[in-house]
Amino acid sequence: MPQQPDSSLRLDQMYTQAFQEHWDLSVFTDYGGGTYTFGEVAERIESLKQLMTEAGIQPGDKVALYARNSTNWAITFFAIMAHGAVIVPILPDFTPENVHNILEHSESAMLFAEDSLYSKLDHSKLGNIRLIISTDDFRVLDDASNVAKNFDFSQTVSVHRNDFRFPKRDDEDLLILSYTSGSTGFSKGVMIPVRSIESNIIYAREHMPLKAGDRIVSFLPMAHLFGLAFEILFPVSLGCHITIVTKVPSPQILLNALGEVKPHLILMVPLVIEKVYKKRIVPSLKKPAIKTLLAIPGIRGLIFKKTRDKIVENFGGNFHEVVIGGAALSPEAESFFRKIKFPFTVGYGMTECGPLISYAPSDATKKGSSGKLVDRMEVRIDSKNPYKKVGEIQVKGRNVMLGYYKNVEANAAAFTEDGWLKTGDLGIIDKEDFIYIKGRDKNMLLGPSGQNIYPEALEARLANFPLVQECVIVQRENRLVGLVHPDMEALGNNNLQTEQLEELAEQTRKEFNEAVASYEKLSHIELTDEEFEKTPKKNIRRFLYG
Repeated sequence: MPQQPDSSLRLDQMYTQAFQEHWDLSVFTDYGGGTYTFGEVAERIESLKQLMTEAGIQPGDKVALYARNSTNWAITFFAIMAHGAVIVPILPDFTPENVHNILEHSESAMLFAEDSLYSKLDHSKLGNIRLIISTDDFRVLDDASNVAKNFDFSQTVSVHRNDFRFPKRDDEDLLILSYTSGSTGFSKGVMIPVRSIESNIIYAREHMPLKAGDRIVSFLPMAHLFGLAFEILFPVSLGCHITIVTKVPSPQILLNALGEVKPHLILMVPLVIEKVYKKRIVPSLKKPAIKTLLAIPGIRGLIFKKTRDKIVENFGGNFHEVVIGGAALSPEAESFFRKIKFPFTVGYGMTECGPLISYAPSDATKKGSSGKLVDRMEVRIDSKNPYKKVGEIQVKGRNVMLGYYKNVEANAAAFTEDGWLKTGDLGIIDKEDFIYIKGRDKNMLLGPSGQNIYPEALEARLANFPLVQECVIVQRENRLVGLVHPDMEALGNNNLQTEQLEELAEQTRKEFNEAVASYEKLSHIELTDEEFEKTPKKNIRRFLYG
C-alpha cells in the first residue's frame, strides 16, 4: 500500500518539502546520461530564476518551453514555476507554423528551446519574445533586449536546503497554458490553474502506489499533461527518482529502460501494451501445441502464469501496476490481461482536467471501465438513464480548467449553461461512479435503423488482426468501410503481392464481421500504402478520411 502523505499541503508546500527533505537524493537521470540530486536541481532552478528576474519576467508572465524530454526540460519547468510565471509547454512534434502561432497567441515573453527545434523556426515570427535560452546547455540563443549579457549558467547559484522554497500562489492563478494538438489541426490554449494540478497531485499521492525513493521511467511526452502530471510532478512531490528517456522510445529502447531501472509504477498509452499483446503474446498462443494445452484447465492456468511472469519480467519485474491512459484499451487485450491476472488499470482524463477524471487501483477496477471518478470531482451523463443509456460525459470540480485562452467561442461551446465541462466523450456510469466510455461524440455514426455506432470500439477490435497496423472506420453511402494500413512486419513478408493482401483483407473482414452486430459489419476493407496522418499526440486526424 502507498504511504499516506500529508494531503493538507498546498502545491508550493509539497515541492518545498520534497526538495528540502530529499536534498541529497537523486531525482532525475537522463537515460544513458547524468544523474542530478534534488539539491543540484535546486541550484539550477535558482540560476534560472535569477536569469528570469534580470530579463524582467514578472510573476504571471508567460514563458514557453519547446524541447524534447530531458532533465533540463524538467529543471526549466520547475524554475518557471518557482519564479511564479506561467509555463507554456509546446509539444516537440508541432509544426514550426503552429509554434509561431502559439508563441504569439500566448504572448510569451521568453522561450526555452532545444537547439535542433529552434533551428527550424522562422526567427522573424517569434512574437514578443525578448530572450531565448537553449535547453541543451542553458546558453543564450538570442538576446535582442540585451538583458542576459552577464548570464553564465556554469556559475551556479549556491542555495541552502532550508532557504529553497516555491512561492505560494492562489488557487485560481494560471499555472500552465497547454496547447492541445487537436485532431482538426487547431490548437487551443487550455488554462490550467494551480488548484487543478494541486488536486491531481493530491489524489495521486493518496491513491497511487509510490513512496519516497521509488523509481519511475518517464517516456511519455513531458509537454502533455498525462506524462507531465504522473511521470514528473507526482513522483517529484514524493521524493522519487525519475529516469527520463530522452529519445522517442522504440519498443526495444523502452523495454531496455524498464529492465534496467526496474520502476515501481509504469504509465503507458494503450498502443505500447497492445503491441506487446499483438506481436509477442498472440502469435505464441496461436501455436497448435499451445492451443491444445489451453483447452486443459489445469495446464491453462500454468500457461497464463508463465505468460504473466514473462511480461512482468520484461517490464522490470518490480512494479505495483501499469496505469494505462490517453486512449481506450482494446477489449481483446483487456480481457486477456485480466485472464492472466496482470496488474494493470485503465484511467481516463483530458488536458482540460489537468488531466485526471477517473482512476481505480488495479485490484479494485472493473472490466470495461476507465476507473472511478476521482476525489473533488463530479460527473453526470447527459441522458435520461445514465446507467444504461449512452450520453455525453460531463464533469465539474477542482480539476477543471479555467477555460480556453482568448477564445470566447470555444469557452461557450465547452461548458453547459449550468457550468459543467462537456468532455465530448460518450459513455455511461454505474452507481459507484465507475465510468464506461463508448467513444467520441463527434465521431459517432448512425446505423441503418438509427443505431449508435462507436467507430473507436470497432477500430480497437479490428486492430488486433495480424493484417492491421492501424485503421480508421468511416461511413460511405450508409455502409461502414475499414481503412487499413497493413502491418507488413507482423505478416512476416514484405514481398506480398497486392492480390495476396486483398485476400487477407477479405478474410479479416469476414472474421471481424462474425464478432460484431449486424449494423457494425464492414462492407469492405480498403488498404492504404501510407500511415494515417496524426496529431503530435499520435491520434489519427480522422476528419481527413471521412
